[in-house]
Amino acid sequence: KRELSKTFFLEMLLSFFYIKLIFVEEKMENLEKELKEYKPFNEQEKRDKELILQWLQNGDKIFTRENKVAHITVSAWIVNANRDKVLMAYHNIYDSWAWLGGHADGNKNLREVVLKEVEEESGVKEVKFLSTDIFSIEILTVAGHEKRGEYVSSHLHLNLTFLLEADEKMNLQIKPDENSGVEWIKVDEISKKSSEKWFVERIYSKLCRKVKENLGEVI
Repeated sequence: KRELSKTFFLEMLLSFFYIKLIFVEEKMENLEKELKEYKPFNEQEKRDKELILQWLQNGDKIFTRENKVAHITVSAWIVNANRDKVLMAYHNIYDSWAWLGGHADGNKNLREVVLKEVEEESGVKEVKFLSTDIFSIEILTVAGHEKRGEYVSSHLHLNLTFLLEADEKMNLQIKPDENSGVEWIKVDEISKKSSEKWFVERIYSKLCRKVKENLGEVI
């Protein structure tokens, strides 16, 4: 009986891992399909889409930080109901106000990842997708830095951005090990708040334009 139980347990364990493997492969295939169907907004997105697809098809462990050169991340562009403010955090590493987001860390359900990151970084639990589609794509360079006492070499973030909405009256809270402030920032003040010029000119301004075009709102 013990041998039968052991055999049954092993079979169940193997079945679990097999099902999990199929699930993971389906998620990767779905993401690849979604990216192929994604219509680039500008030249930056066109070029970055090509490279992200190459990494997705040929890269090793790109959903985890085990790939030290490039890995998948997600960002949240969170607007208020009037579309005139964006929820941002003061990131300690970058010493600047920036959007919310983080690493996939092995989770291929990227919409689940982005919701988790929003809650962790801002304390906001009630947030809704204005579209479940990928809103923006970009390859981001990350300069070498210290994190939790260890040096992290320069690398790339293969980033997918999602568009969300939250109530600006909700309580906000910082994540002390990552940020030291969370605020709703007026769209026309982002360039003053963020010290990352490339992000302001290439990414945040693009996202503001896309919100205007997609939602038909003047922001």
